[in-house]
Amino acid sequence: MRGSLVAAGVVAIGGALLTSATGPVGAADVQAVSAAPTGTVSRDGTVTLSGTYRCSSLSGPGPVFVSSTVGAGEMRRGIGGTVATCDGVEHSWVNQDKPVHGALMPPGPAEVEATLVHLDTSSGLPMPSIIATDRHGIELRPAKG
Repeated sequence: MRGSLVAAGVVAIGGALLTSATGPVGAADVQAVSAAPTGTVSRDGTVTLSGTYRCSSLSGPGPVFVSSTVGAGEMRRGIGGTVATCDGVEHSWVNQDKPVHGALMPPGPAEVEATLVHLDTSSGLPMPSIIATDRHGIELRPAKG
């Protein structure tokens, strides 16, 4: 009986320490990504997308990236990637890319997809794992300047 009381006390103290160090249990393990409802296209064809993400270190060893794509009609383009900071806090991301070849993305309605991707290196070979995605319609506006 005394052993179980000691064990219960250790668990309670550990939980209190964990809560005070990281906030309420469960708050830091939220994994999410979102893309803003608008993006921009500059005269030279550079597309800029942005949004927010949140991830925790529970993702495991290896880097985490925010990748994004935008499409209109049959045209779909990957738009850069941002290295994520996985600390349980919401962060902003901005991805920007200019097409090397092919048609430029026109201003107007489009579909965006933002993806939070973990490259798990625990096996020695980076293996991509999707943590969260957001896909919805956006408006691509002409960039100012």
